[in-house]
Amino acid sequence: MTDADQYFVHPQGICESTQIGARTRVWAFSHVLPGAVIGEDGNINDHVFVENDVIIGDRVTLKSGVQVWDGIRLGDDVFIGPNATFTNDRFPRSKQYPDSFARTTIEDGASIGGGAVILPGIRVGRRAMVGAGAVVTKDVPPYAIVVGNPARIVGYAETAGPAATGTTTELGTPEGLTALRTVSDIRGDLLPIDLPESVPFVPQRVFFVHGVPSKEVRGEHAHRRCEQFLICVTGSVSCIVDDGSTRREYVLDHPSKGLHMPPMTWGTQYDYSPDAVLAVFASEKYDDADYIRDYEEFVALAQPQ
Repeated sequence: MTDADQYFVHPQGICESTQIGARTRVWAFSHVLPGAVIGEDGNINDHVFVENDVIIGDRVTLKSGVQVWDGIRLGDDVFIGPNATFTNDRFPRSKQYPDSFARTTIEDGASIGGGAVILPGIRVGRRAMVGAGAVVTKDVPPYAIVVGNPARIVGYAETAGPAATGTTTELGTPEGLTALRTVSDIRGDLLPIDLPESVPFVPQRVFFVHGVPSKEVRGEHAHRRCEQFLICVTGSVSCIVDDGSTRREYVLDHPSKGLHMPPMTWGTQYDYSPDAVLAVFASEKYDDADYIRDYEEFVALAQPQ
């Protein structure tokens, strides 16, 4: 490569596309078809195939043995591990082609582990991590870590925590949680909820979440105006709170712990214990228009004006 502003193709590589960004490298025995678009500073390792209807962002790494088929979109800073497999047709037949292939999107900064399988039409959210060998059958939320077959969420990347999980108020309450007063005697424990003193707003609605299989995830939305206060009255649940720039994980595992979620907080709850009952106090009555269900829209709205 004689000019730093040009892309590089190994003498034993084939690159038919001219839509290749500066400083991208296409290595030996790889083949890029003419319709593909690849951004700057990419690294296309040996034995990679890139089909025509493909858009790949900047600073993307494709390790050896990866095939990127029609309909695949890879955002900036994506990592695809060796022999990860994309698919684009749910019902493939030899010599039979659909009118269009399913759109699969890997958002900015996501990583796909070696040998993982991504089914057609999947969206993997920004900065998510797919474990090696995972079979992804459903969309993966932003920052989620998924493993297994089928892939399940086991945690969240770039999230502070989980916070300390002491099960009595004497052990202290982690920063960000509210310690609720518990009255105890030989007859048992009493947890009074005095309104409005115990909750940082006057609730207009209370609902309870229970019977959630531990593998399932709830929440994954924000509210424009509504604020919430969460108490796990029995069992335990992990909660992610996200203000659009930072994330923190809390474990609610005792009714003396309360978690306040102000408006414009992206909330996710996962890893429910089988006996978990989560009480949610809301400052507003249900209003579907108050929900923000798309994370990218939330991040854009959460930025300082």
